[in-house]
Amino acid sequence: MTRRVREPLLPLVESYFNDQLRRVRGASPHTVRAYGHALRLFFLFLAARTHRPISGLGFDDIVVDQVLAFLDDIEVTRGNRATTRNCRLAAIRGFVEHLLRHDVSRAEQYRRILAVRAKRAVLRAVEYLEPEHVRVLLDQPDRRRPAGQRDHALLLFLYNTGARISEALGVTADDLHLAPPRHVRIRGKGSKERLCPLWTETATALSRLVCSSDVSSGPVFRSAAGRPLSRDGAAYLLSKYVALAAKTLPALRRRRISPHVLRHSCAVALLQSGVDLTVIRDYLGHASVATTGRYIATNVEMKREVLQAFWRRAGLAPRSDRGWRPAPGLITFLSSL
Repeated sequence: MTRRVREPLLPLVESYFNDQLRRVRGASPHTVRAYGHALRLFFLFLAARTHRPISGLGFDDIVVDQVLAFLDDIEVTRGNRATTRNCRLAAIRGFVEHLLRHDVSRAEQYRRILAVRAKRAVLRAVEYLEPEHVRVLLDQPDRRRPAGQRDHALLLFLYNTGARISEALGVTADDLHLAPPRHVRIRGKGSKERLCPLWTETATALSRLVCSSDVSSGPVFRSAAGRPLSRDGAAYLLSKYVALAAKTLPALRRRRISPHVLRHSCAVALLQSGVDLTVIRDYLGHASVATTGRYIATNVEMKREVLQAFWRRAGLAPRSDRGWRPAPGLITFLSSL
């Protein structure tokens, strides 16, 4: 009879994800997946470094030197940016904090890991689409077909609400209120809920979608097979319509448009319309107004308006004084020379 090898880390890994992340912190499924992926990469790295199977890894293998080596490998070998490195570190730190609560005997070992700082990352300009580009994109789905109606409703919903793709794909028929005042209940990060108003066009598109398919329970947006639409499926649909829109707008061919870009596009459009930052923060479900403030630094049109106002206030524009005009007699005299 083969004796089963006991994995020392497995019970605490399971309790970290099932109890700490899901029940205590109320982490979203996306966060759970991201943390799971980060720890999987870390354990595979440890196994390769120690020349042991993952089942043979123990608490003494989780030390600061190994963590630092893993973070360096992420950037050097895998070519990830500092932002990805910091996300991996956040996952490891969360797990180490969980270890510390259950294994005080190695407190100093864990404290050294928790002291590792995130690397300063360069904040890139937010990618977004101007409203006229979004209009072209929304014209691409063939709304004469059920799939086209679904795709148009999804794209319009993402732009209208600024919802994260995971939030949009989790919306059910019970979350929709399609009669005036039209709105949707969106469940965001940390199980937070917010109500978002809907345009009449969005409500009409969603109503058509709900009535034409059996979505009385479960997510509204579904695949052709009737299963909930996946994140990858939504990204594929968007890329298909971006490619079609690029025939009219060739500049789109050089841009990487993900579902999150529609969220950014919604935020910038709200900002351009003069909506206050705190309102946009609540509209998008941001935890801090500082996150919302990034869109100010991104929008070139708003910067141009500020620059023009500054120019007018500075009084540097050339005066429109009436220029000198010679008398007719002078011109006659000079012409006779």
